[in-house]
This record gives sequence, structure tokens and C-alpha cells, in this order.
Amino acid sequence: MIHDATIVNTGRKDGKTNMEIKKPYAVVQYNKFMKGIERADRYLSYYSVLGIMVKWSKNVVLNLLNCALFNTFFMYTTLNRNKKMKYKNFLHDVGRYGILEVQNRSELSSDDLNCQRNKQNQRGLNRT
Repeated sequence: MIHDATIVNTGRKDGKTNMEIKKPYAVVQYNKFMKGIERADRYLSYYSVLGIMVKWSKNVVLNLLNCALFNTFFMYTTLNRNKKMKYKNFLHDVGRYGILEVQNRSELSSDDLNCQRNKQNQRGLNRT
């Protein structure tokens, strides 16, 4: 979209001169719509899962994961306005939950494996 060179009032006054602040319409629109993107970039730069990778494909996947985590955090804070949570704490909670899920699955699979071994042993004992 191409904007013309229209100058608009921002609705604020300069503190020293007490004159209204005027900006080009394109700058006002940019500031209005880019606020969230700049905030997301700032958060992602603080706690990035990206490192120095050899393969570009790993960087792409980790960047998408990073963006998905931030979007989840943003939705969580938007829906739960009464709960204040920092992005770092949110990432820690997601990590803890993921580790617990892996541990629970491994315990379940080891229990299933033990049950199968016991059944096989019982069948073997019945045959002898």
C-alpha cells in the first residue's frame, strides 16, 4: 500500500513547546500495526532456542518453534489477564511439563513391557 505525504496530528502535545505533534500518515499507520511484531521480536531475542547451527533447516524449525511458543504465551496472558507471568517463567513451565510427559510415557511403556514379560514367563511356567 502506498501512502501519500499527508501529515496528521498524533493527538499528543510536545512537553516543551506545548504544540501538537504531527507525523506523516505512513509513520502513524506503521506505529499502529507494527507494535505487536516488535514486541514479539524483543521477547524472542531475550530467550531464544536458536543457537549456532550448521544446517539452515534446523534454524528454520527452531525459529518456528520459538514463534509458536511466544504466540502461546501471548494467548495465555491475553486470556488470563488476572495472572501475571513472565515469558521466562512460561518457558520453564512448558519445559517442565514436557519433561513430565516424557517421564510418564516412559514409565507407562516400561510398565507395559514388564507386564508382557510377566505374561510370557507365566505362559512358559504353565507349559513346563
